[in-house]
Amino acid sequence: MPDDNQDLISGGHLVAKALKAEGVEVIYTLCGGHIIDIYDGCVDEGIDVIDVRHEQVAAHAADGYARITGKPGCAVVTAGPGTTDAVTGVANAFRAESPMLLIGGQGAHNQHKMGSLQDLPHVDMMAPITKFAATVPDTARAADMVSMAFRECFHGAPGPSFLEIPRDVLDAKVPVDKARVPQAGHYRASTRNAGDPESVQKLADLLVQAEKPAILLGSQVWTTRATGAATELVRTLNVPAYMNGAGRGTLPPGDPHHFQLSRRYAFSNADLIVIVGTPFDFRMGYGKRLSPDATVVQIDLDYRTVGKNRDIDLGIVGDAGLILSAVTQAASGHINGGAGKRKEWLDELRAAEQAAIEKRLPSLRSDASPIHPYRLVSEINDFLTEDSIYIGDGGDIVTFSGQVVQPKSPGHWMDPGPLGTLGVGVPFVMAAKQARPDKEVVALFGDGAFSLTGWDFETLVRFDLPFVGIVGNNSSMNQIRYGQKAKYGEERERVGNTLGDVPYDQFARMLGGHGEEVRDPADIGPALRRARESGKPSLINVWVDPDAYAPGTMNQTMYK
Repeated sequence: MPDDNQDLISGGHLVAKALKAEGVEVIYTLCGGHIIDIYDGCVDEGIDVIDVRHEQVAAHAADGYARITGKPGCAVVTAGPGTTDAVTGVANAFRAESPMLLIGGQGAHNQHKMGSLQDLPHVDMMAPITKFAATVPDTARAADMVSMAFRECFHGAPGPSFLEIPRDVLDAKVPVDKARVPQAGHYRASTRNAGDPESVQKLADLLVQAEKPAILLGSQVWTTRATGAATELVRTLNVPAYMNGAGRGTLPPGDPHHFQLSRRYAFSNADLIVIVGTPFDFRMGYGKRLSPDATVVQIDLDYRTVGKNRDIDLGIVGDAGLILSAVTQAASGHINGGAGKRKEWLDELRAAEQAAIEKRLPSLRSDASPIHPYRLVSEINDFLTEDSIYIGDGGDIVTFSGQVVQPKSPGHWMDPGPLGTLGVGVPFVMAAKQARPDKEVVALFGDGAFSLTGWDFETLVRFDLPFVGIVGNNSSMNQIRYGQKAKYGEERERVGNTLGDVPYDQFARMLGGHGEEVRDPADIGPALRRARESGKPSLINVWVDPDAYAPGTMNQTMYK
């Protein structure tokens, strides 16, 4: 029995102390009886509690918070269906290499295998989609296990962890001096690895010698906050740069080394291709879209990713920022860094870029009604400022935007990542605006994507998190519809992919936000500006042409 005079602390309060030590400022949650002691601890530690309407939203928001801040996000959900509802959000973070902790409740130890309320084998379910999944066995270990889970989030490429905490462990109290409470900054080391020096020098030599180099700056450039290092390398060595995922915005639009639409041409004709922080997955054609004659170099945080799906000539494992800085320094001893001879190559790529723009220019300026999706995303691109965080949540409509929308600052592009999860938009808005209230948040939704998590628009209203939202509404799941039409013919193209004509502007107003409907392309810009000026969560319902498909949709390989 503990001494009555001893200071006692509960498991929930130990969890909150560990969250505070990690720098967590907010948890995203949907309440449940298994987890309420964590709320009580968060109140004492000054951690905000944002309660949502679906646990998938909580998990996506934790993922989004990590992407925006560089710190791990945290979602707290109850046992059973609370945890299973969050699975999609955790899986998305896993594929996107996003560090977050999901804490799930569990029945009491003394009810183990007895059929307690909401009892499920959570750890077994979460293990394949996390870097670490465990049960907290004892109240005194609660804070220690939270810190352990955070440490595992940053092993290699970042990713999610999961902890389940039985109700009796969470609610019990133990003497303070019996609990291990790791101190901030003292329970994990830096993960910044500068790469093998010999390989760094080899890459520097390759860049100096190359006549037609190209570099792809992937999501890990933002994850490692390597914007400065990447910019210095491409400008010093005069290398054309392409960006994908969270790497978009590394170079601003208009920068002479910023390229977007000529990537396929570049990768087919380059003599040296450097891939930084992105895997050879479906987005890269599993590496098959790179010229077989090019020298290929891959840089990644995860050893297992380097050389996967495609042979490479050189692989470097480590922090993109440190590696790129070292490469630039190693190349600086060479006369002009090989940069002077590349003017013709950059001019060649710029011509290819311009040809691609001119090909779609009629659609970008189209006055047709229903509105062409290219016209919509062009208007959105013109609307963005250097302080606009852009979020894409959808299939075909976001594929259109990926070719046109150019974020004007690093870290200002958010999409689901390689899992392709629809429904990330509202939770990403929630996280971005809560973490960076000084930023404008602009989100483009497909009507199908918005409907998956759209009820948490009310949460944005409730917590006063204004944003400019646009629904590209074609009453269809068009990315799938195109494939069905191509595979089965016009008479079966509308099976299982056609939605109702939902007036999302009215939905926004019903929930206390700002809403407008747009059918004329000339009205898009004014509607965007009114949404910005409203100071509320907003939805502009734009009726787009259901028979216009993005080139990326038409080029999908799964239907061929």
